[in-house]
Amino acid sequence: MSSRQGAITNMNIHSCSQSDDPYPLWSLLESSCTRIAQLDLQLNLVGANVGFADALGLPVDALPGHALVDLVHASVREKLTRRLLSLAQGDRRRFTDRIVPFGGIGGASVELIGIAVTNDAGRVDSLIVLAEPEQVSDALVPEPAVARKPLNRMDALVLEGVAAGMSTVQLAARLFLSRGGVEYHVSALMKSLKAANRSEMVSKAYTAGLFSVGSWPPRVIADSVSDRCPRR
Repeated sequence: MSSRQGAITNMNIHSCSQSDDPYPLWSLLESSCTRIAQLDLQLNLVGANVGFADALGLPVDALPGHALVDLVHASVREKLTRRLLSLAQGDRRRFTDRIVPFGGIGGASVELIGIAVTNDAGRVDSLIVLAEPEQVSDALVPEPAVARKPLNRMDALVLEGVAAGMSTVQLAARLFLSRGGVEYHVSALMKSLKAANRSEMVSKAYTAGLFSVGSWPPRVIADSVSDRCPRR
C-alpha cells in the first residue's frame, strides 16, 4: 500500500467530530486524487470521486444510492458482501481484496481496500473503500470473453458437464439429449464465448465469471441463467 493510501487509512480510523453532516468525511475526501468512495452501513454508496468511478468504468453521478456489490461481477459478490459486512458489524477494521467490476477498462481487476470508520463512541458509522486498478498494458489486454446473452438452462447444464470432463455420450445420457443435440449446444456455447475448442470454452467461461468460485463439480452462477431465454 502506498504512503498516500496509508495516510488516508490512518486518518479514517475515526470519523470527524459530531456535525449536522451524516457523512462528515466525504466533504474532505471527494476531491482527493485517491480513488475513494464512502458507503453507509447498508453497503450503499453515499459518495464517490471521479477516480473511484473510473476504476469501476462507470460515470460518477451514477454511483450514489447503489449497493457497491451490485457494481461488481456476480462471481465475487458473495465474497465482497461478507467482507463489507464484517466491517459494518465491527468484526474487523480493514480488508484488502481483488474484484472484477462490470465496466472496468479491458476487464482488468481492481484492488479494493475497505476501512471501517468509527465515531467518537467507537461505533462504526460508515465505510471507506479505496480502489486501485490493475496496471495492464493496453497491448496485453485480451478481448473480454463474455457470453453475449444469458444462458438458457440446457446450455448451462451442458457447460457444467463439459467443465466436469464429461463426454458427448455421457452428457447425452445425463440430459436425455441426442449426441447431435449435445453438439448443437456445445457449438452454440463455443460461438458465444468465441472459443475454438471445448477446453478454451471452459477456460473462457471461468474468465467471464460464469462459474461459481471454488465449486466442484462446476456450477454456473444463477445470474448467468435465464429460464425464459429461448434455445438458439
